[in-house]
Amino acid sequence: MKQNAYIAGVGMTRFGNHMDRTLKSLTVEAVTDALTDSGLEASDVQAAWVGNVAAGTIVGQVCIPGQVALRSMGIGGIPVVNVKNACASASTAFHEACTLVSAGIYDVVLAVGSEKLYTKDKDKIFSVFDGCLDFENFDAVVTNLNEQRRKAGFEVDDEPVAGRSIFMDVYAAMTAHHMKTYGSTRRHFAMVSAKNSRHGAMNPKAQFQDVNSVDDVLGAREITYPLSLLMCSPIGDGAAAAVIVSEKKARSLGMTSYVRVRSTVLKSGWDHEVGALDIVEATSREAYNDAGLGPDDLDVVELHDAAAPSEIMHSETLGLCAKGEGGAFVESGATEIGGRLPINPSGGLLRKGHPIGATGLAQIYELTLQLRNNAGRRQVEGAKIALAENGGGYIAGDAAAMMISILSKT
Repeated sequence: MKQNAYIAGVGMTRFGNHMDRTLKSLTVEAVTDALTDSGLEASDVQAAWVGNVAAGTIVGQVCIPGQVALRSMGIGGIPVVNVKNACASASTAFHEACTLVSAGIYDVVLAVGSEKLYTKDKDKIFSVFDGCLDFENFDAVVTNLNEQRRKAGFEVDDEPVAGRSIFMDVYAAMTAHHMKTYGSTRRHFAMVSAKNSRHGAMNPKAQFQDVNSVDDVLGAREITYPLSLLMCSPIGDGAAAAVIVSEKKARSLGMTSYVRVRSTVLKSGWDHEVGALDIVEATSREAYNDAGLGPDDLDVVELHDAAAPSEIMHSETLGLCAKGEGGAFVESGATEIGGRLPINPSGGLLRKGHPIGATGLAQIYELTLQLRNNAGRRQVEGAKIALAENGGGYIAGDAAAMMISILSKT
């Protein structure tokens, strides 16, 4: 939908293994930094939307994670809404916050995403991801994924998925189709991983900051063909937050570096016909239309690279390059910082990490810094228009939730 909201402040923890910290402490750090950045106080917040997925499974906070975290820093008495929308939870919280402000209901709304995934019990971690698809039909989903890979000419082991997230099998199936249809290669996917490692090395908030070569990526342990370990996003702990304000409030704050939210569009997966627009295409077209912009207007993009091939596939479905040209697009250097359209200057999910309930707002954090010209060594020169694409879950052969936001420097 068309929005008229402004980002007054952002905050984010470093993503990583924080087994020694509580979910509350991560949330408080991100929210405190966002409020400080905005120049507002906790008492100014009129409502909050809080994204989280795994608290019930990992830390036992089955309900009200937003209320208990915000109460610990003195925020209460306001509407606090908890959002669970798979990997799109934080961006859904952002969408709702912007919508409430744009509708004139509130002048100051907090959007938060927080997550803890690291635990000694790996079965708990994998169960979180299993629950991001149709769990009651889990075996049928796995059978379908295996069949997709067979149709692409891959050998598939029918043994139950073990020791990895089911979503790596989801991405392997999508990747197999792309390789067969368009001729993309494992080397193209490795180029994405290597490029994002170079970006992530310049991001102090990134979980991994070492640089990997294409050969490093190709030589890494295989997870599920054609994906190697370095083509797969890591789990993580962390939090990110944004303070969303109305135009009236932005003016009263004397904001001199406006980041305007032009549009946010949230769609859910559906049983679309073969050949119809997929969820990324449908959502992005609506987002471009609502913002009055197109893919050629973009200066910087943060997209959902939960596996390296998804950056190539989403580049095509977002209209950043033609169908089938995603591999050549990354190979050309266009998506590198300094290239025609830098993608994932933060390092993306591959290097920044993927604490699923926080990921969407981590993208907003990065793009806000870029549009303010505050991104340091990874700054995209002259960035004025930005897009964030954040998908979550899996249903009917596509993402179960898809959020696309378009921001501009004003």
